[in-house]
Amino acid sequence: MRDDLDPGLFPALSRRARAVAPFLAMDVMAAASARERRGEGVVHMEVGQPSAPAPRAVIAAAQAALADGRIPYTEALGLPALRERIARHYADTYGVAVAPGRIIVTTGSSAGFILAFLALFDAGARVGVPRPGYPAYDGILRALDLIPEPLILRAEDRYAPTSAGVHALHAAKGLSGLLVMSPANPSGTVIAPARLADLCATARALGLPFISDEIYHGLSYGVPTATALAFDDEAVVINSFSKFYCMTGWRIGWMVVPDRLVRGIERLAQNLYISAPYLSQVAALAAFDTLDEIAAIRDGYAANRGLLLDALPSLGFTDIHPVDGAFYLYADIARHTGDAVAFCRRMLDEAGVAATPGLDFDPEEGAHHVRFSFAGSQDACREAVTRLKGWLG
Repeated sequence: MRDDLDPGLFPALSRRARAVAPFLAMDVMAAASARERRGEGVVHMEVGQPSAPAPRAVIAAAQAALADGRIPYTEALGLPALRERIARHYADTYGVAVAPGRIIVTTGSSAGFILAFLALFDAGARVGVPRPGYPAYDGILRALDLIPEPLILRAEDRYAPTSAGVHALHAAKGLSGLLVMSPANPSGTVIAPARLADLCATARALGLPFISDEIYHGLSYGVPTATALAFDDEAVVINSFSKFYCMTGWRIGWMVVPDRLVRGIERLAQNLYISAPYLSQVAALAAFDTLDEIAAIRDGYAANRGLLLDALPSLGFTDIHPVDGAFYLYADIARHTGDAVAFCRRMLDEAGVAATPGLDFDPEEGAHHVRFSFAGSQDACREAVTRLKGWLG
């Protein structure tokens, strides 16, 4: 590191970089890690990261590939065998036929969003995104000189987007595209299939590309989840092995796109990152055969969800968004404070529980919300409840 260099010799941070807000969940994780390095215990509920390791067959497949010794580039679109297996997943899971040629393997879902936004929109385009919603949508859009337009989610709509909301936002802002997420982050709320069909039809009628973030599919609790491809064959769907298959650090995901976008996205991928990691692609191919192991992990999430929904209201977290899926609980903390950042800092410092302030997901209303991730063990969730009772009780 060249600390001796005069910072005045270098240009200021670019306008694009200045436009991107910090990802507060990662800042909280850094503060929690610093606490752990001091020997102080932390219950991690700040980041959407399963505590379970990747399934055994996934690890075994990676070990076998590593033992072979050669870890090469692949085609920019991904290993053909993996693309074919993902296509089969859509037939098996949703009854939807998707040609393998329409599937693009990506470096996590993050690369999928970058590729989708670059392929679909020119600089200055306005894209409707849910609020509260995943903060990296706004960050990536702004970094690409695109404009995120908040689609406000309301309690009367179960905090899920509606066709009426899309029409109103388009009339006011002149959208160039629409992005939705189900199950949602930060809430876990699922868009009902009939409403998702209506949103797809609305986007088609308005001439808007429809992007569906389905990264938490497979993680739902008694409610059906539908893919946008069931209602719109032209939808761009983005998914990942990170959440359902416990493969966050493997950085491997996929996109399903219309035929007309494949070659353009391939050219972008070739130039931006050449290909997704070979080792992760081989491992991901094995993931589809691990459903029994994953089912046990999902049952653990369900138990954690029940534990928190039972305990948190008595601690003042009374207004909680519908927790239909994923592994998050998004709660109003107005009874305690109007400053979620300070609240989360005190909760970490005084109770040793790390959670994410709502401002990450909603810069307007998030000051009185907090997100808890229950992707950890049941013992960790019990410990969090015990600590919170001691802190708030």
